[in-house]
Amino acid sequence: MAFLLVSSGLVHGGGTLERISASELEGKIYASWLGQCVGNIYGLPHENIYIENPGLDDFPLGYYDLSRLEKNNGAFSDDDTDIEYMYLLAMEKYGTEPSFAQLADSWKYHVRGKVWLANRAALAAMHFGYTPPATGYRANNPHWFQIDPQLINEIWAVTAPGMVGYSADKSAWAARIMDDYWGIEPTVAYAAMYSAAFFETDIDGLIRAAKESLDADSRFFNTIEEVEALHRDHPFDWKAARRKLALRYYREEPPDTRTIWNANLNGALGFLALLYGGGDFQLTLDLACSMGMDADNQAATLAGLLGLMLGVDGIPGDLLYPLGDRHWAEPLNDIYKNVSRHDMPDVGLKDLAHRTLAQAEKIILQTGGEKWVEDGRTYYRINTGAKFTAPLELPAGPPLFIEAGKSFRFPIPVSGGKTPYRWGIRGGTIPSGAAFRNGVIEGNVAEPGLYKLRVEVKNGDEKADREYRLLIRGKNLVPKAVRVLGGVKKTNTAVRDAMWLSVPKSFYADNLEEIIRDGKTLGPGSTFYSIRDEVTRQWDHYGYEWSREQRIGLIALHTGTVEENGGWFKTLNAEYRDMEGRWQPVENQVLSPELPEELPEGVNPYNKPHFVEYLLAFDAVQTKAVRIIGEAGSAKHWKSKKIPFTSITELSIHGPLPGFENM
Repeated sequence: MAFLLVSSGLVHGGGTLERISASELEGKIYASWLGQCVGNIYGLPHENIYIENPGLDDFPLGYYDLSRLEKNNGAFSDDDTDIEYMYLLAMEKYGTEPSFAQLADSWKYHVRGKVWLANRAALAAMHFGYTPPATGYRANNPHWFQIDPQLINEIWAVTAPGMVGYSADKSAWAARIMDDYWGIEPTVAYAAMYSAAFFETDIDGLIRAAKESLDADSRFFNTIEEVEALHRDHPFDWKAARRKLALRYYREEPPDTRTIWNANLNGALGFLALLYGGGDFQLTLDLACSMGMDADNQAATLAGLLGLMLGVDGIPGDLLYPLGDRHWAEPLNDIYKNVSRHDMPDVGLKDLAHRTLAQAEKIILQTGGEKWVEDGRTYYRINTGAKFTAPLELPAGPPLFIEAGKSFRFPIPVSGGKTPYRWGIRGGTIPSGAAFRNGVIEGNVAEPGLYKLRVEVKNGDEKADREYRLLIRGKNLVPKAVRVLGGVKKTNTAVRDAMWLSVPKSFYADNLEEIIRDGKTLGPGSTFYSIRDEVTRQWDHYGYEWSREQRIGLIALHTGTVEENGGWFKTLNAEYRDMEGRWQPVENQVLSPELPEELPEGVNPYNKPHFVEYLLAFDAVQTKAVRIIGEAGSAKHWKSKKIPFTSITELSIHGPLPGFENM
């Protein structure tokens, strides 16, 4: 006897209906969680080890270190799985399609360390006030091309079984939190394979799904084809294929994106391991580790993928019971212990799977699928042609740059929803000389001033609004300056280059005077580091001197890149030189925004953003010299000495700003 329990209505999206039982679906989801945990823990000892050459081929490699499994009495969290758990919590709190703003709140609350590269840059931008996707833009995140999104977004596909298009689009959307351009493409490809693996049992079929999710002229599509060619050319020699792949995508990679964490490089290594593994869980896992680079991430992603495809029975028992089954009654003792994120409770792996299934069921029903009971068993029909449309949002990003007397045009960024958009003004004031039309603020404002404007956008029943600050600054007085002031005018490159550096070296400029007033805030030669020597404490200042007195009331500091061990101000104030030549503090200074809080010693500096602007406004002064001054920040780092320094790209000086008290 069969009867329908739940149906969302008509099938939409042009797909077919795939049938799967609830027990099989939950089993696949459970095996994927197990696989990701196994791959992550198994791969950790191989992380960032094999760079110039591939790793060992004495397979199986085995768990190198069981001490952490013993200590935690089961699986434990790491960045390959903990963000997905965080996203599951977000779905439970906000719904199956949370907004960028809601995910940003989750990041800021739960992630308080143990975060690097693009993820760290995105999180710091969130703390500065930006919301995704501005946190992943190339102009804001110098790590936009790194692997980060590939290892944290499988959850969007695991909760959308068989919905390859939906999964690919949703994962691309989420990947833009920290990456941009071709940096998101491997995430899309892996999402397509994860979603397809619920019904696909052939590796070539998975790869076909990955390629179909990408534009044929995209970088990673062509990378996959080159990986397939390497596999055909060297069918029995994975090391030869790996060497050629590393030459092509590491050694010959342009300098600005040549890192061992490059998304395209690591994504390609994962596909190579998948091809040579041929669907064998253990072999694929070992190959993922020995392919090298950021190997634990490929190990976790591929093990989760094959776990999903093969089920729990396809995962070797000694990987699930590494201490022997006499110690644990369930795989990995059915424990996922949180050791990496704030306020995320420990959870059982079976419970994780059950809760993930609950979200998958909601998505199945929301996208044209069905649920019914037949002979006492629950089944789903899944609309494989389901489509994803991101929530409508007005993301927060860099403020408008408007200079009095100069024409400007600012299209307000919008994310999600469907065109056409309908725009409107909900409040505030548009300054004389400016206008708002169809989502664009433009014009030419004659006088400095501070205005606020609340804009609304609608799309069907969806709507979003945001307040924008229109700060019209006076003419930049820097071109008239006769001298650049700085405590450090030339970077100690020997000390800098001995540090653990993660941003592209092309960003660095060695001489302050060449870059502080060239109008360039991004790209090669844009950033100066005030590294003098290996001091323990340092005060930095930057400023200008004029031959004649200037009337000054606003200073704009545009920072550059930061490193994990330094590159920011701990304190920041404005000073002017009086008639006797003494430096005096300005009065009634307003710093906008406030500097990020200093974190406890030893905590990863996850709240120090790249490429942002700080405004210092104050009561106007008449002076021939002005500067900003403050203590340089630093942090402990396992690869670098603690060296305080600041980072700067530009420093502009302007006349008084009326109403700055409300800035």
